[in-house]
Amino acid sequence: MLDSLRRGRKVDPAIKAVEEPAYGADVALDTGYGVDTRSNAAKYWTVAVCGIALLSDGYCASSIGTVITIIKGLYPAETADSTAFSILSSISFVGTVVGQLTFGYICDRIGRKYGMIIATTLLIIWTAMCAGAYGLHGSIGGMLAALACYRTFLGFAIGAEYPVSSAAASETSAETKKGHRHAIFVGVTNLMIDLGFVLGAFVPYILVLIFSENHLRAVWRLTIGLGVVIPSSLFYFRVKLTEPKAFQKAGGRRAKIPYWLVIKRYWVKLTAISIIWFIYDFSSYAFGIYGSTVTSSVLPKGSSLAKVYGWNTLLNVFYLPGAFLGAFGSDWLGPKYCLMVGIFLQAIVGFFMAGFYNHILNSGIGGFTVMYGVFLSLGEFGPGDNIGLIAAKSSSSMVRGQFYGIAAAIGKIGAFAGNVFPSVSYRHVTKVFVQTHIAR
Repeated sequence: MLDSLRRGRKVDPAIKAVEEPAYGADVALDTGYGVDTRSNAAKYWTVAVCGIALLSDGYCASSIGTVITIIKGLYPAETADSTAFSILSSISFVGTVVGQLTFGYICDRIGRKYGMIIATTLLIIWTAMCAGAYGLHGSIGGMLAALACYRTFLGFAIGAEYPVSSAAASETSAETKKGHRHAIFVGVTNLMIDLGFVLGAFVPYILVLIFSENHLRAVWRLTIGLGVVIPSSLFYFRVKLTEPKAFQKAGGRRAKIPYWLVIKRYWVKLTAISIIWFIYDFSSYAFGIYGSTVTSSVLPKGSSLAKVYGWNTLLNVFYLPGAFLGAFGSDWLGPKYCLMVGIFLQAIVGFFMAGFYNHILNSGIGGFTVMYGVFLSLGEFGPGDNIGLIAAKSSSSMVRGQFYGIAAAIGKIGAFAGNVFPSVSYRHVTKVFVQTHIAR
């Protein structure tokens, strides 16, 4: 665009749109849209409506662990050799990646508002379908197959929420007061996801206390079914939303996207953000193995489900302090430096935990639990809060959803790899190593 100006040529609108800053001048005061007369509270509420449904996504992703534990206890024989049951925890990753890529494109083509409405509808439908999964003639195998199938589509709905909610929250947060824009974005995205993880452990804890372990069928179905509450309550407000001003300014649904220019302009940023997201999700899911160390050390064999879920809730709570402080840190330090500080400090704690694992554990589970909690909090303070923030703010509005969707999908692939890495490494590396040395 600068070359065109120097040569006195007319600037191509497509090039101007691609090279627009991700956020800068207040588009709310642009003469094409008039003065924005909304109060600050109304602007913040708009951002919340865009992003807060991610709480439900965190809840749905977290609560499946509880459901798997209950189903395995209720039907030990049926789940022992069930392929559907074995993939129940991981099948949603596939749907999530497809949903992120698909709706990254859709929200750039049909708009943030209609993308959010469709994503919310899908989330409500497939959450309800999972809660009501049944097999033909009451077959347990059929129920497990149906649940696995519905979880795939639920994963797609969860993936759909990420780019549409984040793109919309990014653009509406730019219309709020300067100095708190990053904090409000993080507060309605990553902080809500983490809160969803906490509720995904806390809700079944409460349900077990209410229904007791004699009515676990009601517990697991209600655990899943309550995931519809947040998206259902937000549906009306999302219908009433208007498109963010930044999206309108970039041409909205009528914009023609010059993909070759987009690739030349953003491929380096997209590659860097995607790699960081992949590594962070891989490591955070792989380090989840320490969570089982805490619960197995604290709880004796045969402990009640209420105690197990109570400790799971405690471990998930450790995410919240880091996510909360990181929201303000992204404004104080800037997203890039906040991410770097968080990664550096988390790496120090992580290497310390791995290097002195046995020594720390022998000194008492309390100290290990606190250190693990600090590790989780630092992860959320740095990369957890800021990777998505940077991804949502680093491109033009006309491709923001696709940019974010691709980066988030690669991050989710890293999460899947980190989720299966401990078991795969044990079967194919550690186990072989031990057997070889024992044979000698």
